[in-house]
Amino acid sequence: MKYDILVVGSGPGGYAAAIRAAQLGKRVGLVERAEAGGVCLNWGCIPTKALLKSARIYAHCKAAEQYGVELTGEVRPALDKMVARSRAVAETMNKGVQFLLKKNNIDLIAGFGRLTAPGHLDVDGTGYEADHIILATGARPREMPSMPVDGERIITSRHALTLSKLPETMIVVGSGAIGSEFACFYATLGVKVTVIEYLPRMMPLEDEEVSKTMERAFRKLRATVLTSTTVKAVKVAGDRCEVEIEGKKGPETLTADVVLTAVGVQANIEGIGLEELGVAVERGKVAVDEYYRTNVPGIYAIGDIVAGPALAHVASAEAVCCVEAICGLNPAPVDYAAVPSCIFTTPEVASVGLTEAQAAEKGIAVRIGRFPFTASGKATAAGERDGFVKLIFDEQEKLLGAHLVGEGVTEMLGEPTLARKLGATAQAIAGTVHAHPTMNEGIMEAAEAALGHAIHL
Repeated sequence: MKYDILVVGSGPGGYAAAIRAAQLGKRVGLVERAEAGGVCLNWGCIPTKALLKSARIYAHCKAAEQYGVELTGEVRPALDKMVARSRAVAETMNKGVQFLLKKNNIDLIAGFGRLTAPGHLDVDGTGYEADHIILATGARPREMPSMPVDGERIITSRHALTLSKLPETMIVVGSGAIGSEFACFYATLGVKVTVIEYLPRMMPLEDEEVSKTMERAFRKLRATVLTSTTVKAVKVAGDRCEVEIEGKKGPETLTADVVLTAVGVQANIEGIGLEELGVAVERGKVAVDEYYRTNVPGIYAIGDIVAGPALAHVASAEAVCCVEAICGLNPAPVDYAAVPSCIFTTPEVASVGLTEAQAAEKGIAVRIGRFPFTASGKATAAGERDGFVKLIFDEQEKLLGAHLVGEGVTEMLGEPTLARKLGATAQAIAGTVHAHPTMNEGIMEAAEAALGHAIHL
């Protein structure tokens, strides 16, 4: 069968590419070996957020008296019901993607896709042709030889989504978004969690002030955070895991019921025909240009298998850019300097653009505006005063970066992301009337602080 465009992988990059191509009048086939929607909708972003919502509800119930609400009886987490709800949410999103594909007359082809020649794709023994083939095969949890995953005692994020019972103790290796979110979830439910981070601080990609704030937040959850610590080996001994580490105190052996490895992801590029066609690969990722063209005409790659942030919204943006370029619309390349990042812990973390350290490394003189949520009327009324807004401007007062910690800050990130993309100034942000009382006022207040005329500080 011949298509105008074939897309391999139906995650946020793949299905966005397929739908945009169909909107532009192309005949499209979408190849998927597992569930429609990929890892994000089925085993990543969405079900994880469902679990975190359940944990937040549990935490609110435990704190109900602080809000003048009296609850009788013991409040207990029911992990099986939380997991069931999470899986139901994922199933709903999966059906939604299937509906969109059908609505746009996209053929969903079940199976494993492998390139056999330019314009030719084999799917489990059946051959397909297309003028353009877009690879969007995503990534999987990275496995380390020192932590052999068995799915029971040594687990990945996928296993952590469907545990049958709460362990008493858990060690989480890695404090990026995935590790921190699961550590927060299980610690909130009462599991004794230890987070181990190889680098000198938690959430090492975030601004240093964010890292320090989140380490304090995890201590409030009674979770232990060990930074500058290396995991040498993990062994299963009966019903326990023995974790050999080396950190600030020297070599130690920790024990836990479960070890969750969250040390990043690995691109799914094996066995899809890259070598046979001579598609260039650099440092484990497919090499592409600004429109996601590989060195082989008619073959494209987007999402987690190309260099750049391994984020669902990045894959979707790359998908649209790639397809519109194929269709001759001359789109603007994706602006990676204005890519937002979110971590859905308690409190949440949201960021875009340069950190203070990155600006210093580039030799950029900066002006910084901060606003703590302890000074926010809305945060105080909500009982959510932890966190802050930090805005970084250059000498011309243009926004370089924004770093937020607090309740609901992931929903506030759109404004500074747009401001960063449009080159907005501190004056423009401070001069924009923000609704009161809102957490979002903190962005205006931080801009005012950078200008030296903050009202509430």
